Amino acid sequence: MKARRNLMWPTLLPSASAGDDFRPTATLEMLRFRAELLRRTRDFFDRRGFLEVETPVLSADTVVDRHLDPFEVEVGRSPLDTGKGGQATHAGRPYYLQTSPEFAMKRLLAAGAEAIYQIARAFRRDELGPLHNPEFTMVEWYRAGDDYDAGMTLLGELAETLFGRGPAERISYREAFEQFVGLDPHTARTDQIVAAVRDRRIDAPESLSPADRDSWLDLLLIDLVQPQLGRTRPVILYDYPAMQSALARVRDDGPRGKVSERFELYVDGIELANGYHELTDAEELVRRNVQTNLQRQLDGKRPLPSESRLLAAMNAGLPQSTGVAMGFDRVVMLAAGAKTLAEVMPFPFDRA
Repeated sequence: MKARRNLMWPTLLPSASAGDDFRPTATLEMLRFRAELLRRTRDFFDRRGFLEVETPVLSADTVVDRHLDPFEVEVGRSPLDTGKGGQATHAGRPYYLQTSPEFAMKRLLAAGAEAIYQIARAFRRDELGPLHNPEFTMVEWYRAGDDYDAGMTLLGELAETLFGRGPAERISYREAFEQFVGLDPHTARTDQIVAAVRDRRIDAPESLSPADRDSWLDLLLIDLVQPQLGRTRPVILYDYPAMQSALARVRDDGPRGKVSERFELYVDGIELANGYHELTDAEELVRRNVQTNLQRQLDGKRPLPSESRLLAAMNAGLPQSTGVAMGFDRVVMLAAGAKTLAEVMPFPFDRA
């Protein structure tokens, strides 16, 4: 799931005395319900012939994203640091707790895996609040051969299985903005998008550049569009702006320009999953990594490694596929009618 604006809160949990904060914030009944949703999720993929896999949580590679910041880990000496026979040493090389198992799972696809899923621990810095925890559970899956439509269909089937609120509705990013904002996000001028934010008195950081089109669109999405999505049944929002493609393919949409073949799942106004018709062009990935790192530096952040084993996998041949990452803790929260993640995980960050 893509992070847009980090909401920092002074406390996530109910007040507790120093001697009482060993207790979990989720009830045992809630943890049983969580376990049942995990079982249902595994059953969903197992019935469709997916293989459950595990990949490293700690890796030298990490997803390069403008908004996602990984925890960097100092590993010191490793068993590979022999220093003999001319072998390259790994001493001093940064490793990262994964923000998503994406890179490693795509390497498995390139090695011949056909349909894989993973229920993984993921980590993201500076994300703490009612809907965020620095450590969380992610369900991620890929199936070789799936096109854009097949990817959205599978996500819709899973949403129906987990929520039981009927088939997912599909709404394009353009349709949603036209309905709830009153402009076409793909063809409107950037100054018109900025004016729409200001006219509606939406809070915008003083440091936000008037030229940063994507960030202004995100403000409109978060404040005006997102709260309307998935109120009666799950909604899949698709065809994002081309500049928000991340690792998704970009498609020429004719006179209205290019769009990203990317989609997100919303339930009760909350984003639960982010999916791509996956990019397979290694040269394009290099270009995007360079551009993203430039933007990170403009945001005052450190660049992330632009070279990775995923590039080698893509050069070797990454098959067409669609992949999705889903925040499982949010799924449990909404399915249970809870209001915060602290209610559905035993020990969130404040009590970890």
